[in-house]
Amino acid sequence: MKNIHAPSYSLKFEDAVQVWLRYWNGELQNRIAASYDVNQGRINEVLKEKTHIGSKQQALRLRKAA
Repeated sequence: MKNIHAPSYSLKFEDAVQVWLRYWNGELQNRIAASYDVNQGRINEVLKEKTHIGSKQQALRLRKAA
């Protein structure tokens, strides 16, 4: 039986980079959150640069390289 009180997934720096790329490609925050099994607030924290500082710059470098 799954523990319903267990914490959801914790976003890693690499996930945050992908969050930026997906967001810039037009994906909605709630869809991104669902794919990582996290609250939409965690995605918003990345996009407001409250967490995973530097992920936006890394995503920009990847986007330019593509």
